[in-house]
Amino acid sequence: MEDIFVKLYEMTAFSNIIENPSFLVMYAIAFVLLYLGIRKHYEPLLLVPIAFGVLLANFPGGEMGVVQAASDGTVMVNGVAKNIWEMSLPEIAHDLGIMNFLYYMLIKTGFLPPVIFMGVGALTDFGPMLRNLRLSIFGAAAQLGIFTVLLVAILMGFTPQEAASLGIIGGADGPTAIFTTIKLAPHLLGPIAIAAYSYMALVPVIIPLVVKLLCTKKELMINMKEQEKLYPSKTEIKNLRVLKIIFPIAVTTVVAIFVPTAVSLVGMLMFGNLIKEIGSDTSRLFDAASNSIMNAATIFLGLCVGATMTAEAFLNWTTIGIVIGGFLAFALSISGGILFVKLVNLFSKKQINPLIGATGLSAVPMASRVANEIATKYDPKNHVLNYCMSSNISGVIGSAVAAGVLISFLQ
Repeated sequence: MEDIFVKLYEMTAFSNIIENPSFLVMYAIAFVLLYLGIRKHYEPLLLVPIAFGVLLANFPGGEMGVVQAASDGTVMVNGVAKNIWEMSLPEIAHDLGIMNFLYYMLIKTGFLPPVIFMGVGALTDFGPMLRNLRLSIFGAAAQLGIFTVLLVAILMGFTPQEAASLGIIGGADGPTAIFTTIKLAPHLLGPIAIAAYSYMALVPVIIPLVVKLLCTKKELMINMKEQEKLYPSKTEIKNLRVLKIIFPIAVTTVVAIFVPTAVSLVGMLMFGNLIKEIGSDTSRLFDAASNSIMNAATIFLGLCVGATMTAEAFLNWTTIGIVIGGFLAFALSISGGILFVKLVNLFSKKQINPLIGATGLSAVPMASRVANEIATKYDPKNHVLNYCMSSNISGVIGSAVAAGVLISFLQ
C-alpha cells in the first residue's frame, strides 16, 4: 500500500515543485500576466495566450516548455545530443513535445511575425498620417530608445546581437521584437518578448509618467485644430483613396531598395494595408488577413512565446537586465519624440502638442488613445487623436526599418 502512495506521489508534480521552488515564481508571473490581461484589460489578446503559455511550460513532466537549441543547433534529447535542424518536425514533436513542434515550425523560422504584420496592416488606416505627413517625422525621433539602449547594453557586457534585441523593445512592437530576437539572439526570446508585450500593455501607465516629467501644462494645452486655423497647410490632397493605394506600394519599393532585410516585416504590413484599401475586389483577402489568419497567428505566437519562459531560461540576472533595459528603451523612445517636438517648436510659429511626439511608438492605436485622454483632461475640447495617429503609425514603419538595419549589420 505504501508503494502505491509513493508511486501516486511521484506521478504528480509536487515532488518536482518542492525540489525546485523556482516553479512557484513562474506560476506567480503567469498569474500576474493573466490578471493584467483579464482584469485590467491590458492587451488581453496578447497577454492571455502568453501567460497561459508560461503556465503550461512550467508544469514538471508536462513537456510543454520550449527547449532552446544552442547556437550550433544542439539540443539534448533524453541525454543524447542532437542537431535540431537535422530533426524532422514529427521527430521534434515526438521527442520534445507539441510546443517545441509549434515553436520550431512557426516561431524559429520567423514565419509568424510577418503574418501578424500583414494583419496589422489590414487593420491600419494610413489616412491620418497621410493627411498630416509632416508629423510622421516624430515616429522616427521616437526610435531614440532603441539605439541608446543598444549602446548602453554593449557597455554593460551584452553582445551586440543581444543588445540590439534588447534595444528593439523601445520600438513598442511585439512582432518586431520577436523577429529581431529570432534572428540575432534566439536564446533571449522569452524574456524579451515578455518585456516587450508587458510594456506595450502598460502604455496607459508609462506614457502619462514620462509626459508628466517632461511636459508643462501650457504645452499639453496646445490645440492642434486652432494651430491649423492660424497656420493652414498649403498642401491639399485631391484624391486620398488613390494616395492610400499608391502609398503601400511605394513604401515597400523604397524599403526593399534601401533596407532589404526589413522587407519581410514592412512588405507584409503594406500588403495587408493594400488589400484593405483596394476595397471590394480584395475584400475576401482583407477579411482573412484581419480576422481568421491574424487571430490564429496571435494564439500560436502567444502560447509559443510564453512556453519559452521556463524557470531555467527566465530566472537569471540576464533577464533582470532585460526587464530594466526594456523599460529604459521604452521610456527613452517616448522621451525622444517629446523632446524633438520641443525642438521643432523653438523654430516654428505653428506649435505642436508634445503628446504627438510621445506617440511615435508602434503601440497602435493605444498610445494615441492615451495621449488623447491626457489632452482632453486639460482641455475637454482639445482632441489630438488624429494628429497622434500620424506619428503613431509612422512609428510602426520606423521600428520595422530599425529592426532591418540592426539585422543587416549584426546578423
